[in-house]
Amino acid sequence: MNIVVLLKQTPDTESVIRIADDGQSIVTDDLKWIINPYDEFAVEAALRLKEKHGGTVTIVSYGPQRVVESIRTAMAMGADKGVLIDDPALEGADSLGVSRALAAAVKELEPDIVLCGSRAVDYDQAQRGPMVAEWLEWPHLGLAVALDSDGSTVTIERPIEGGKVTLEAELPALVTMGGSHAVWNPRYASLPGIMKAKKKPLEVKTLADLGLDPAECGEEAAKIRIVSLEMPPERQAGRIIDDGLDTEGKAAELVRALHEEAKVI
Repeated sequence: MNIVVLLKQTPDTESVIRIADDGQSIVTDDLKWIINPYDEFAVEAALRLKEKHGGTVTIVSYGPQRVVESIRTAMAMGADKGVLIDDPALEGADSLGVSRALAAAVKELEPDIVLCGSRAVDYDQAQRGPMVAEWLEWPHLGLAVALDSDGSTVTIERPIEGGKVTLEAELPALVTMGGSHAVWNPRYASLPGIMKAKKKPLEVKTLADLGLDPAECGEEAAKIRIVSLEMPPERQAGRIIDDGLDTEGKAAELVRALHEEAKVI
């Protein structure tokens, strides 16, 4: 099976995020970068498909050269090769432009199935997978928490309120992974895997290499732009109602505070 995983590199979820002076971006100088956790689920699902059917797993990502570290990590987990789209024009691109570039890279690989996370933990837009599927004109099965394939079709389970629904599509298809760490439990990169990853093939491509014009998928073509970023307001300290009151008095004071001060009742 020819399997492709779309991978995004995101800041570590434990990183302290600070807004840059321009008010439209974040300070990246001291950030730790990791594989987007939902894409890590996709890597694990891809490796399980490979173990069942054989074939190859190719990681496709985009961004500057620091993204190579995340691609190599996925290779150390067991992926076979990688493709990085490194083009300055993508720095100001929106999801539509990025998805167009990713779809062009996928077309060259002619995979049977493409997997990626249902969303990324930075901007949390949940647009990349559906958009790539649209560019490829493939079916899109979203939020998978279970995945199986017989080589010609793919079947997933996705959660709905009160249960699960089973979806099936003919290959090629694109599946976005939901679920949780408990479902997919991504494997760790072993020391032999890390050593092997250093020798696995990794291609770096520009938009021109993919036959794309930066004006079609770069900043000039962006439909959505970040106007400003703001930190959430600081939470006020909690208040303890005591003042030597008995239980009845505390209850009355609580009701008064909720009604007159918090104005929630």
